[in-house]
Amino acid sequence: LSAKASKPTINCTMLTPVVHTLGEDSACIAYVLLLQYLDRNGQAQSIRTEETRIWHKKDARWQCVHFHRSGQPISAIKSS
Repeated sequence: LSAKASKPTINCTMLTPVVHTLGEDSACIAYVLLLQYLDRNGQAQSIRTEETRIWHKKDARWQCVHFHRSGQPISAIKSS
């Protein structure tokens, strides 16, 4: 049996967020997400994606009703 691989520590930064209000009960935010981590060899790696989220306020609570991501898949982060 092999030892369980540990997951890398990831630094997550939201860059250049832009918020568009779409009335009193909805909004759209678009931003660049930068993920930085050390791979299993100790080499610095980064992944950059563009993300958009649509939010809707219902019963005094904001809920994300739509999400889109473009760019390198976050699943590319591997500890092995």
